[in-house]
Amino acid sequence: MPAATQWVSTTTGRITTCPYSWMQAVHWVDGSGLYTPSRIHGPKWGPTTVLVAQELSALTECRPGVSYLTRKLKLSRRAVQYHLDMLREAGLLVYRTKGTRITGSIRQASVYERVIPVEFDEALGIRTVQHDEIAPAHTRVPVGIAEKGRKLIGKLAKKAARKVRRRRTRTPGSGRSRCTPMQGGTSTSSPTAISTSPPETELASGSTSHPTQKKAGHRPQKLNKTGRRYQLGHELVTNVPWLQHASAPRISWIARHCADEGWTWREIQAAAEEHSPIDPADARRPSGLLAHRIKGAHLLYADPNSRHLMVLEWQESRAQEHFRHTGYDQPAPHRVPTSSRVREAQDAISAAVRAANAPLPASSDEDNEPTYAAGDLDLRAVTPQEIGIHRAYAIADPTYVRSLLHTMTDTAVRQLLTSNLVDQAHAALRLTQTEPVPAF
Repeated sequence: MPAATQWVSTTTGRITTCPYSWMQAVHWVDGSGLYTPSRIHGPKWGPTTVLVAQELSALTECRPGVSYLTRKLKLSRRAVQYHLDMLREAGLLVYRTKGTRITGSIRQASVYERVIPVEFDEALGIRTVQHDEIAPAHTRVPVGIAEKGRKLIGKLAKKAARKVRRRRTRTPGSGRSRCTPMQGGTSTSSPTAISTSPPETELASGSTSHPTQKKAGHRPQKLNKTGRRYQLGHELVTNVPWLQHASAPRISWIARHCADEGWTWREIQAAAEEHSPIDPADARRPSGLLAHRIKGAHLLYADPNSRHLMVLEWQESRAQEHFRHTGYDQPAPHRVPTSSRVREAQDAISAAVRAANAPLPASSDEDNEPTYAAGDLDLRAVTPQEIGIHRAYAIADPTYVRSLLHTMTDTAVRQLLTSNLVDQAHAALRLTQTEPVPAF
């Protein structure tokens, strides 16, 4: 039956409230061979289908949940769904209401009606009538049966009366013959008296010529393409930090092209982090980020040598970044300027400071020039070009300010560099020493 006729409002069969009569129709479909499942994969119609139908016939309201049938019949969810589909296609079950599968709400099971197909009535010569002309076709009721169908309906009745049981799975030792006593039972005469001993030439000589050779030891099974994809996905989720909360099957599907080309999880990580590293805290959707980063990478790095060079370059970039971050953890060392211009400027500053510390000559009342205290710097002894050089170096490197403070007083450095630059340098050095950047 097509999907459009698998509803109570569109079915051509008649609804039956008698489970016994419905099981007769089920056994007729089972033995007639007229029904062929439309699905080319999965289980076929057989004893398991009749077993599921028998469980449905015992329900007062035909509202079987898949979980209930799975637990009761010890079948998988997929197997139960397959057999329910076959009962609907055979015209034996129709939907009254279809179950809901809305996320976040209570899931409702589907409600079915047990239906006897029109083909069953025609094959057995069952006459049906409809009490009301405006009533639907599925409300017909049987009123008689032809003589040719009485014998067949009797056979179907016997089958419906028997309970179908699930076949026992055969264990490896169930087919072996049991060890029974020798012939003779409890008689005093030995059965070996009438047997002959084998000749000595046929006795065991330490070697065997049995035609069936022993199998070699168990070897590890080689993974196929699908197994290799799942193995690579599991390795990525296990080893890459920002993929630890992702789903391994989803990652396997995203990296399927790379897995088919023989990539390793390290090469996929290198391709994803080639342009910029990924912080696990920023990867809110790791699977989507991985799909974006490695899109087309299996075509760009098709050669194993190119992938090897790509991994080496990525590892070197990670090592350099780790070195830079590790340097932030240590206090900034005192660096002595190596440039000749900077050393000349520092020598000029030192000479100006020594001149400022020398005893000042007595000044007359007529002299109106400013005087400088001991340790201060006379800015008239430093050219504007040298002042600009000092301030440029102080802006670029805060440790340069600290080196000047080792040779000059704080007042002299502030006169040369301005108080704003000195305060900024102190703040930068203090932040570097107390709040190091974590190592990569």
